[in-house]
Amino acid sequence: MVLERHARVGDTWRRRYDSLRLFTPARYDALPGLAFPGRPDAYPGKDAVADYLEAYTARFALPVRIGVRVLRVSRGAGRRFLVHTDAGSYRCDHVVVATGTYGSEPHVPDAAGALAPTIRQLHSSAYRRPSDVAPGPVLVVGASHSGCDIALDLAPAHPVLLAGPDRGQVPVDWEARMLRYAWPVAMLVGRHVLTRGNPLGRAAMARLRTHGSPMLRVKRADLAAGGVTRNGSRVVGAREGRPLLGDGTVADVATVVWATGFERRFDWIDLPLPDDHGWPRERRGVVAEVPGLYFCGLAFQHSAASGDLAGVGADALHIARVIRTAR
Repeated sequence: MVLERHARVGDTWRRRYDSLRLFTPARYDALPGLAFPGRPDAYPGKDAVADYLEAYTARFALPVRIGVRVLRVSRGAGRRFLVHTDAGSYRCDHVVVATGTYGSEPHVPDAAGALAPTIRQLHSSAYRRPSDVAPGPVLVVGASHSGCDIALDLAPAHPVLLAGPDRGQVPVDWEARMLRYAWPVAMLVGRHVLTRGNPLGRAAMARLRTHGSPMLRVKRADLAAGGVTRNGSRVVGAREGRPLLGDGTVADVATVVWATGFERRFDWIDLPLPDDHGWPRERRGVVAEVPGLYFCGLAFQHSAASGDLAGVGADALHIARVIRTAR
């Protein structure tokens, strides 16, 4: 049984900002057994991904219960688990946590509480389109993928200041036609070379999990051409109710969009879950210290592709085999 808290399969994607698109072409966005619809070289938008997941569920008649929120997972009698939800409890021998790579709880810095009430604040998870922000200047905090996307999205109608450390950029045009010829090699490397089984993969995992990713589709030149003002400092507090950056800049803005990521919270798992710098300690999704508990979809669970549609199928297959062997 699969438990999904939203009203429809794929609603996690539908609730993201309108301009969101995948970084991988459709030909590499399929789950096992069903091709992703549309032009193979196109980069699907978030609604297309949501509809695909819903169609996948229907195609294979997957046992999904929608509108059910898991509240707590604990041990019952013997070695069985108790899964407590807002629609009753379940007993099971195995639990797979597939709640996403970086968590679902929006992370907002403490400085947000010191800003004047006249400044509109919203997290990137609540942003949909430019009309969501108040008239006037906007501060976007966080210069990773979503922050860059949102800043460029807002720039035609608002003065935009994008704050946060620069994590570098990939020196290729993500929309270039010639890139399609590099994708087979990139996917081979992502799935089979950059793995936790070798030093190169482990080094890449450490960078990804602790420092974030470089710019991919939106580059520094795109931000500059769009009129986005860039500041590499973090927001460190407030001065007279306005955001204060680490270099002393005070941002006189009407709206702040916190593109500051999400928190990984596993306090609802009432078990001795081993921790590895904020990530659950597992090997290919298997938690050795808690037999019967698994994770699927984590960044670098096995390879660089593990957190993406292109790689999650292989990790899911491994977990399914472990569960079948344990039965």
